[in-house]
Amino acid sequence: MLKANIGKRTGIYRGFEVRSPWKLTIGNGSIIGHDALLDARCGLTIGNSVNLSNEVMIWTLHHDYNDSGFAQTGAPVTIGNYAWICSRAIILPGVTIGDGAVVAAGAVVTRDVAPYTVVGGVPAKPIAKRNENLNYDLGDAILPII
Repeated sequence: MLKANIGKRTGIYRGFEVRSPWKLTIGNGSIIGHDALLDARCGLTIGNSVNLSNEVMIWTLHHDYNDSGFAQTGAPVTIGNYAWICSRAIILPGVTIGDGAVVAAGAVVTRDVAPYTVVGGVPAKPIAKRNENLNYDLGDAILPII
């Protein structure tokens, strides 16, 4: 996929969009849901056994609304192993999602999420903790790139 670094047994479903795929790394056994938008212009790293659900948007670049020239500003996004980003969640530039973290459906993540933390809302805030003994491989349940 245009020089993206994609791990083994990773499923990528229809309708996804990638900006600057050569700056995208996806680990082994992860799933990218249909109609996901992955903006890798400033760098995007997705770990192993990560589930990005349908219509997730990850942005690494946006505009500074206070800048008189509406300048672009950005930073890389990193998503740790075993994270689950639920449908229609939005992750903004510079965010790190820790290992095992969950982002609830429709949440807007503006700050880092600690490992094994469940966040939700706009802006996303911690709402629960997740089991820290995760040991699954989403590659067992996926179809190849479709």
